[in-house]
Amino acid sequence: MSAVAGLLFGRRARLRWIHLILGGALAMPYVLVGSVIIGPVAGATDVFGSFPLQLASFGVGLPLAAVTSLFPLTRPLESAAVRWLCGVDEDRLAFGPAGTRGEKGRTAAWFTLHLGFGGIIAGMSLALPPFAAALIVLPVLAGVRDSRLGLPEAFDHTWVLALAPVAGVASLIVLAGCAAGCGALLARWAPPLLGPTPRERLAAAEARAADLAVRNRLARELHDSVGHALSAVTLQASAARRVLDSDPAFVREALAAIEDTTRRTVGELDAVLGVLRDGDAPGTAPAPTLAADLDGLLRHTRAGGRRVRATVGADLEALPPLLSREAYRIVQEGLSNALRHAGERAAVEVWIAVADGDLEITVENPVAGPAPSRTGGGHGLRGIADRARLLGGTTTAGPTPAQTWRLHARLPMKGPL
Repeated sequence: MSAVAGLLFGRRARLRWIHLILGGALAMPYVLVGSVIIGPVAGATDVFGSFPLQLASFGVGLPLAAVTSLFPLTRPLESAAVRWLCGVDEDRLAFGPAGTRGEKGRTAAWFTLHLGFGGIIAGMSLALPPFAAALIVLPVLAGVRDSRLGLPEAFDHTWVLALAPVAGVASLIVLAGCAAGCGALLARWAPPLLGPTPRERLAAAEARAADLAVRNRLARELHDSVGHALSAVTLQASAARRVLDSDPAFVREALAAIEDTTRRTVGELDAVLGVLRDGDAPGTAPAPTLAADLDGLLRHTRAGGRRVRATVGADLEALPPLLSREAYRIVQEGLSNALRHAGERAAVEVWIAVADGDLEITVENPVAGPAPSRTGGGHGLRGIADRARLLGGTTTAGPTPAQTWRLHARLPMKGPL
């Protein structure tokens, strides 16, 4: 019983009733215009004194409402009302103006249904409550049967008067049921009529995909630049601490490298955050490239006491800018992995060469103890794979029989670039 009461008089039912009343209010100007047309046709001076003429005016006004629904703001306003009052999820509605002929037709159909159901429920809401109240209090009023109310002779019977309050309550329940039923129908029909078309869904999906791509790129840039800087600074500080008393010159060199690394990373972070802007702001540091920044990357890595041997067999200045930027990040992440997983005295080998029209990058380092299980593992390797895939290339990473860890990337010099 409580479930039925909730369906008829709950908060959702009340909000949908308000939505229908708004539809009835919107229908009134069209009904007035319809009465101006129906009056001369029917030869009547008082259209609203006749219920059939009222219905005829209502019927003439609805097509006029369908025509005016072609205004661009109709669908956004109706969608907003449906979302807040009918409880329809936002992602099932379209909030932009109707563009195609089909979208305009569905909007017109919805607007006509809203005003049609709203006019009926609004009329019932005006007429039934006073009628029901009169029936409920009818047995209480003494002498009402002898009054000038003009009641039918049936009310002379006592049993009819006794049933009058029941009829009054029943009429209110019927009103609530009609309002709840019409509101539920409109909520069910709203997504097909006001929902996004396949074209709009595709546009929304493309916008979400573009936003996700920007977020993923930002995550990769932050991981590679900041992660490498933290690894390098940690290694440099650790090495300086161990020789603090015995080798002050090395300590000064390590501290200078830490200062330079953090300053450079702040510039890279500014460039990374530029991804979120509509365009690079004036003064934004350019993203590092293999041609311009490889030497500095190797120098800062060596400043922590790590031996890094680099063999470059390619003209880095001739690399396309996008390839040079992404290749730098791949080398940077490879060195970060080496700093975290190689032994303190292990040497890291870096090879950069061009073979068969592809840029090949290899970073190899011994591992301390058993080779770490990183195949398909951390965010860094996934970021490297994403970068290579966007460039049309491939990557492999894993342990070798010689107890080393090898990262190999093959990037085409042409193609998606």
